[in-house]
Amino acid sequence: MRKFLIVLALLTISSNIIAQQGSNTKEWFLGAGLNAINSQGTKSPVGGMGDWAINIPVSAAVELKWNSGLAVEQSITINSFEEGDDIDGILLLEDYSYLSFDTHVKYYFGKHIFPEADWIDFYANSGFGLFSIENTNLSFNLGGGILFWLNRRQTIGIRAQVIGKFALDHSDSGIDNNHYQTHIQAFFAL
Repeated sequence: MRKFLIVLALLTISSNIIAQQGSNTKEWFLGAGLNAINSQGTKSPVGGMGDWAINIPVSAAVELKWNSGLAVEQSITINSFEEGDDIDGILLLEDYSYLSFDTHVKYYFGKHIFPEADWIDFYANSGFGLFSIENTNLSFNLGGGILFWLNRRQTIGIRAQVIGKFALDHSDSGIDNNHYQTHIQAFFAL
């Protein structure tokens, strides 16, 4: 509980600092789509399809974005591992639900790479998460993604992202430890 309160305090402080950006225009976005979890116990985010959990692959996010390229995102993810799945080399003997709440600070840098392309953007993100498989654990998250805009006003898009989740209580966490999560979502301006 103490770790959770520390993470919550850090997120509140960082959100307030970003919110003080003053003259920047702000936009709200909603993302909804699918996710897959890779928990092989390796440092590689890719593996065989049998290593991925895609049983209840629901994900949703709300994002506040400033025209400076900074954004704050809050997301929720639901998935599950089925009996017989392999997590970190352990064959599961029962079904497990996966639930996560993640808060990320993001920076969109695509305009620096392709200044004339208004249909594509790239971003990097980092933050903290709270996730549960068998027990609850906190994670430091690091990732990135790509956003394809489907219209010129940049109000509807498709995004794909990969997030590495590094459990803060890794050594004693059992199956609730480091893993990768991949998302594909529809992205809408509110």
